[in-house]
Amino acid sequence: MAKLKLRGKDLRNIGYPEGPVISVAMAVMEQHYKHYTQEAALTLLQQVLEAPASFTGDEQLSKISVKLIVEAPTEIAINPQALPYEVYGKSFIDEGAIRQMDYAMRLPVTAAGALMPDAHQGYGLPIGGVLAVKNAVIPYAVGVDIGCRMCLSVLDIPHEQLEKKASVFKRELKAGTVFGAGAEWRPRIDDEVLEHPAFNEIGLLKHLHGKAAGQLGTSGSGNHFVEWGLVEIGDAANELGLAPGTYLGLLSHSGSRGLGAQIAGHYTKVAREICQLPREVQHLAWLGLDTEEGQEYWMAMNLAGDYASACHRQIHKRLIKAVGGALLARVENHHNFAWKETYGGEELIVHRKGATPAGKGMLGVIPGSMTAPGFIVRGRGEPASLNSASHGAGRQMSRSKATQTFTRHELTKILAEHNVHLIGGGLDEAPGAYKNIADVMAAQTALVDVIGSFHPRIVRMADGGPGED
Repeated sequence: MAKLKLRGKDLRNIGYPEGPVISVAMAVMEQHYKHYTQEAALTLLQQVLEAPASFTGDEQLSKISVKLIVEAPTEIAINPQALPYEVYGKSFIDEGAIRQMDYAMRLPVTAAGALMPDAHQGYGLPIGGVLAVKNAVIPYAVGVDIGCRMCLSVLDIPHEQLEKKASVFKRELKAGTVFGAGAEWRPRIDDEVLEHPAFNEIGLLKHLHGKAAGQLGTSGSGNHFVEWGLVEIGDAANELGLAPGTYLGLLSHSGSRGLGAQIAGHYTKVAREICQLPREVQHLAWLGLDTEEGQEYWMAMNLAGDYASACHRQIHKRLIKAVGGALLARVENHHNFAWKETYGGEELIVHRKGATPAGKGMLGVIPGSMTAPGFIVRGRGEPASLNSASHGAGRQMSRSKATQTFTRHELTKILAEHNVHLIGGGLDEAPGAYKNIADVMAAQTALVDVIGSFHPRIVRMADGGPGED
């Protein structure tokens, strides 16, 4: 007999409210009632829904009933004043981002925060916001694209080959990447991340396994990219073991695809059901780490981070093999994630929504734009920034405004001026939509040291833009 499989949609159709009770009910039924037919399982669940108090003595079904009879939470008040926090590059950060950070610093769980120089307004926590809280995790302070990250591979191929054999590098870059919402790689790839135990332990993740398997080794849309370029190493004492000079590099930027987006959406709804906040901070609803929901999200978030890393690993493996190269060194880092870190002897949950970890000696990559250089950096471990730095240049113009401001002719001209070939991309990602990376880096000299740079030459982004071949 086939094992029972339920969907959240099935439970909502019989009247189950949106929230943690759905994932709990799915897990209970699929683990303890797995030989029930779907019809019998839903009938039993409907009985629990109609009279939850009648099932509080049942060893298994009580796990569902207690979720149904918990009283609705009252609205949580935020503090009247924001805690103080450092702002880097304040002169070119929009007021909306400052206002959002001020609100975040008024949450009763907040312990510390900082705003990076690439900051701009987002949802809940601004992009470029770093927020440390006590014993809680905020799904929307992590972000929708959980574990979005940078990955730079330095190859043994002489850098001159990038120009001499440009057609080969363009061909393999286009053939070896897939971009866009819902995009999948065929044939599917085997990877150990797909065997992660969380896929069997959390009901939501069971139903996302197929999506994760299909999208492994692919990239998203928007500002996600894979690009060939030139790596300049200037620091003779660098941790990469590379002599100063010019190298061929492969740089990618993307996250956890549909898996991360579904996790973010689900647990944001759960958090808002449990933690009801005033309208201006409703996106910053949190889950206590001492609760089942908080632990479940923490496990799912970490899975999404591992999955994002696996996507980069597969993309780089495929492309390096295609051009006949070997790996000399690699630098990679998450942003859009939460970490357990200790400050002042207290363990805090540090959310970096569009911010690079920059603990003392930690390496990372801060990109510019499709024409501006990116930088390989070493963290200085600055406590005031919560060991953080920017995750890029940061937008100075919304996507819609950029589309209305720039023309295809202008984009083509600036690409030619910088000797960059673009495959895909769009006007919303035009270089002028971003802040000046030199200004951003100058605003965070206390946070990172630069040990190298990356200069884009062949850039691949989601199809449909003016640069599409």
